Amino acid sequence: MYNKQIVVKCESGLHNRQATYFVQKANEFECSIWMESGNRKMNAKSLLGIMSMGIVTGATVTLSADGCDAEEAVNALEALLQRDVY
Repeated sequence: MYNKQIVVKCESGLHNRQATYFVQKANEFECSIWMESGNRKMNAKSLLGIMSMGIVTGATVTLSADGCDAEEAVNALEALLQRDVY
């Protein structure tokens, strides 16, 4: 299991297009990936789950991954949370 706490820096937060890119990237990996914010924990490969979390700029989230490519997955997803993807 690989965990990393991340501060979301993308201006749009994790909504609409940004969330779509995030989930698409998460689905490129074989490992199980989870995002936690506050008392909510969602599958990072679920667009509906990620959008329902309402992640905004400045929010702190924890990404957790378990599997053969866990560290690579968390680091790739962290990069998406640091910038806007348009």
